[in-house]
Amino acid sequence: MRIGVVSDTHNLLPNVRRIVALFNAAGVERVIHTGDVTQARTVHELAALRAPLIGVYGNNDEREDIAPAAAEHGFAFHEGTLSLTLAERRIVVVHDPRDLDAADEEEHDVALHGHDHRLTVQRTAGRVRFNPGECAGHLPGLNAVGVVDLATLEVELLRF
Repeated sequence: MRIGVVSDTHNLLPNVRRIVALFNAAGVERVIHTGDVTQARTVHELAALRAPLIGVYGNNDEREDIAPAAAEHGFAFHEGTLSLTLAERRIVVVHDPRDLDAADEEEHDVALHGHDHRLTVQRTAGRVRFNPGECAGHLPGLNAVGVVDLATLEVELLRF
């Protein structure tokens, strides 16, 4: 199973449209957003994804607007830490990487975060910590989202 990972879209709609196109072309089976969607308009753009979306809220998210839009499109955003299992891999999702310590990161195969807009790919003892980095920038070629292959834990960056 290949999952798309995106963070910190910050309501930059042209980039969100590009992200949707990249994930649809990559054929991901699920998309995980690690927070800072920011506004409901972004959720409506993400509705063009061909894969279900799940995620966590970030520190800049307008929850009262995002929650109804997410429900309308069958998406789910969670407060705090999200733990789930996909393709027999234990995944933890947080917005702020500082929250991974409290989330018992070692109990998971994949740890996903955002918040700092910095690419992070760390491998330790058969586990991976990943943040695809910046995707809400205005400079072409410096933005990225990621794909994680849950069978191999290989990470691919999709730059735009």
